[in-house]
Amino acid sequence: MALSKKPLTLATPASRRQLLQAGAAGLAVLAAPAIVRAQGAPKIRIGYWPIAAGLPFYSAVELGYFKAAGLDVEVQRYAGAQQIMEAMLADRCDGSANGTGSANIAIGEIAAPGSFKIFCSNPSNVKNVLDQVLVPTASTAKVMADLKGKRVASGPGIQNVTLAKAVLERGGATGATVVELPIGQHVAALAAGQVDGCYTLEPTGTIGRLNGSTRVLEAGVIAKYVLGDPMAPWFGGSASLTSALIKKNPEAAKKFIGAYGQGVAFVRSKPADARQYLKGYTAIEGPLTGEVPLAAYTMYNEFTPGDIAYFQKFFDLFSDKGIFSSRLMVDSILYKG
Repeated sequence: MALSKKPLTLATPASRRQLLQAGAAGLAVLAAPAIVRAQGAPKIRIGYWPIAAGLPFYSAVELGYFKAAGLDVEVQRYAGAQQIMEAMLADRCDGSANGTGSANIAIGEIAAPGSFKIFCSNPSNVKNVLDQVLVPTASTAKVMADLKGKRVASGPGIQNVTLAKAVLERGGATGATVVELPIGQHVAALAAGQVDGCYTLEPTGTIGRLNGSTRVLEAGVIAKYVLGDPMAPWFGGSASLTSALIKKNPEAAKKFIGAYGQGVAFVRSKPADARQYLKGYTAIEGPLTGEVPLAAYTMYNEFTPGDIAYFQKFFDLFSDKGIFSSRLMVDSILYKG
């Protein structure tokens, strides 16, 4: 079989454990039903990047919700949200897990109208923390303005960079230089003094706090500085499917969204149990998984008019900054069921 040029597809932690436990004879037994499933179940390729917001997807995979729905879900790990969007446009990927930048999805939608449908988003704020600005533990900075003229890292991609600049500007940190850096390098860069602060996403803040190298300068910064209310829902990351998949196999799409919704329900009802599934998907493992703050989740049929208004305000920042070539209405890319 020829190898296809596509992003690395990782076995899930559960499947890796299964293979390690199986002997040589057992592998043949395991392989046979897998082939039957692959032939009989619709394959849906889902991209994620390793942040805490993807927890419903991780849980749904590990708990077998997709398999129970008769689906063959291929898990694809990416270095950033922009790469997931590009893979979806190029038909290398059929959807995104929560945590994938909503603005990245929007940029793809503007480039190719009608390509994406968001079915779940992960709102965060000062209570349900995902976004934060970190500084080294020994930093003298006490407020955002203390980062004036400093070097501040952000995650990769246009959404992270734009938001970092907006937060710093509106927080009084004028003249700060934003340095794009893979999110997994943020803590090390702060500890080494390569940057003076970073706009980042969980579990980065938890990792830095627990190893004693960083502290949170301020959390929930997008809700406060971009939306104007620390408790406002910032729909910064979203789970989505391509319109092509939905049109080609609407029943499989409905089953996938239903199983994904089971993952959301599990995280909501049993957050302590769900946290274990951060292991293997993010950089945090073992007992440390209990320390990570969790984002909230809103399914496509749960959005209120107020939610959509805040979602639109977030998108409008990118229109105002010229990142979006035209204004995109949030309602136009929400999955309708």
